[in-house]
Amino acid sequence: MHTMKKTWGARPMATALMLAAAFAGAVSDTAFAEGRPAKELFGGMALPAKAAPSPYGSYAKGCIAGAVAIPTDGPTWQAMRLSRNRRWGHPEMIALLERFSKDAVQLGWGAGILIGDISQPRGGPMLSGHASHQIGLDADIWFTPKPQSPLSAQQREDMPFTSMLEKDKFLTVDKRLWTNTHARLVVQAASYPQVERIFVNPAIKKKLCDTWTGDRGVLGKIRPIYGHDAHFHIRMRCPEGAAGCKPQAAVPPGDGCDQSLAWWFTKEPWAAPKKDPDAKPAPKPRAMQVSDLPKACAMVLDARGPANELEVTYRASGGIMPSNSAASAFAAPAPSQQTAFELPVVVPIPAPRPAGW
Repeated sequence: MHTMKKTWGARPMATALMLAAAFAGAVSDTAFAEGRPAKELFGGMALPAKAAPSPYGSYAKGCIAGAVAIPTDGPTWQAMRLSRNRRWGHPEMIALLERFSKDAVQLGWGAGILIGDISQPRGGPMLSGHASHQIGLDADIWFTPKPQSPLSAQQREDMPFTSMLEKDKFLTVDKRLWTNTHARLVVQAASYPQVERIFVNPAIKKKLCDTWTGDRGVLGKIRPIYGHDAHFHIRMRCPEGAAGCKPQAAVPPGDGCDQSLAWWFTKEPWAAPKKDPDAKPAPKPRAMQVSDLPKACAMVLDARGPANELEVTYRASGGIMPSNSAASAFAAPAPSQQTAFELPVVVPIPAPRPAGW
């Protein structure tokens, strides 16, 4: 297997110096904004911080400088739900998605992949839908292949998700929908060395455990979690030299087809939390503030951005699309759509669950 060309590696000191230069002269609005939830501030940013690519903090508590956008249309992918403006990520993540989209076609996955949320332009907490996806190293891939005829912007807003589960059975994969190509696609995503985890529904994990006959060495990266029945989630490890990126604990050894998976098929993960009738009402949760994030995130939020989106849109085969280039094979990013969309209900996660998810 060939390795992806590294064009974005940077020593921690060089990255820090480049970031400081990018932030020089920026007028700090963070003190003024303190009190507003961080999700409102980061969710309101239309463009990234123009700086060296640098993730800060953890997947569920952080931000990213120097994010780039994946083009809305590529030869083997399309970005979905454009109105969310969540197709931004670390350049290594965007390059990985480009490579994966080509590999998916070779596996027989239609004309390519449909890409869901990656991150916001500067990462950070989102107004809705995710706790993670904050540092540009997470991406959602639909369990629906890219059709031969390109989807319009409106179709990308309206196209429904397709669950791989049977509607009337508990945690059971629908045999009419799930195919060997689905399995090969998920395992292929897990096979890349820079991918640390793949999140799928517990039923899909069990299906892979029961039926996968190839190399089981990467099955341990495929982790069961709530939801994820209509898409799967790719998580990259912290890039080399990203000193501000907080890594997740390593995946436990083995294929994950053990008691940690069996736990999901008990009542415990799905039971409503027990209520103490004598307990006082819990205070309303405090919204995360910018000050709760890594200190660098205040600078990321205040930093100058690029002149326009095209300047920081990823170009196939590596690099950034120059703002004055007319040689792109991709259309310019479509204007954001204002069509409303529904988000899945977020299921609370109980505390006692196996480690290493």
